[in-house]
Amino acid sequence: MSGKKRVDIQNLTKSCNEVLVMSFLKDGPKHGYQLALFSEDPAGGYFRFKYGTLYPILHKLEKQGLIKGLWSDEGPRGKRKSYCLTKKGRAWLKKEKVVWREFMQRFKQVIGEGESE
Repeated sequence: MSGKKRVDIQNLTKSCNEVLVMSFLKDGPKHGYQLALFSEDPAGGYFRFKYGTLYPILHKLEKQGLIKGLWSDEGPRGKRKSYCLTKKGRAWLKKEKVVWREFMQRFKQVIGEGESE
């Protein structure tokens, strides 16, 4: 794997959360509450974000220019901020998916995917 980007094991959860959030946004804008609900859906509730975890990730990704937050006046509660991927974010996600697929393949090799106990 020389020369390829690797998943940083020391920051595995952080890296994983960022890729998950970005992946949830790939099909269109969502506000924080939608992201929290959506994160539970595609994986059958396996991935859940607490708001104390989700919003710092969103703010970091926005600061990096990977997502963009837009305020709207929708809903009974007034203004909501929806997030969408930027062009830079789409490119980043595409690269990260390759890294994570490689990681998962190698992880399965290490733990013996398909082996009977």
